[in-house]
Amino acid sequence: MRRLVHAVVAAVALPLLGIVPAQPAAAATTYKASLRAAVAALPAAAERRTGYARSAFTHWVDADGDGCDTRNEVLIAEAVTRPGLGSRCALAGGKWVSYYDRRTWTDRGRIDIDHMVPLAEAWDSGAGTWSAAMRTAYANDLGDPRSLVGVTDSVNRSKSDRDPAEWLPTYDRCRYVREWTAVKVRWRLTADTAEKATLTRLAASCPAVVLTVARAR
Repeated sequence: MRRLVHAVVAAVALPLLGIVPAQPAAAATTYKASLRAAVAALPAAAERRTGYARSAFTHWVDADGDGCDTRNEVLIAEAVTRPGLGSRCALAGGKWVSYYDRRTWTDRGRIDIDHMVPLAEAWDSGAGTWSAAMRTAYANDLGDPRSLVGVTDSVNRSKSDRDPAEWLPTYDRCRYVREWTAVKVRWRLTADTAEKATLTRLAASCPAVVLTVARAR
């Protein structure tokens, strides 16, 4: 709930920081489709890595000025045991579960905040043409809890910038496919041939669920 509240606050705070939100909340559109239909509808395109630099995506920002940057907002939202919150968003205690490997952590230093669709993959899939403000909005997307996920640091680094044709978590792969697809839909990103083929194959064996996604652009 905290993350959703801060997403609304961020829509007001981002312009004050010189960051333009991806889209005003009032203008957002909602996409609904079955997982299989959503995968099938992903625009197919070759990836373009030319010009990519991680620094093109500014993160982690404190968009609403409450002292908690995006990393801490996600840690607070995803904690299974809520951490104590001190001045300047100093966190104490807490417990987290990384669904990629089902490890439980009380040391938040072992939790990386993974961009479900990695920054380099987003660049390859369309973000290379975006404004800097749009890329900042993507890198700090608290408007959909599927965009950012806290996972074991070593697993996140194993994933790196690879798409599902190249890397999948050990557990909860249907959840991963749903979340990956939802983020691509939310930000109108494309999928390359191998990625789309893998998503199609995996989605065919997953429960028939409906994806509901608020478009960010």
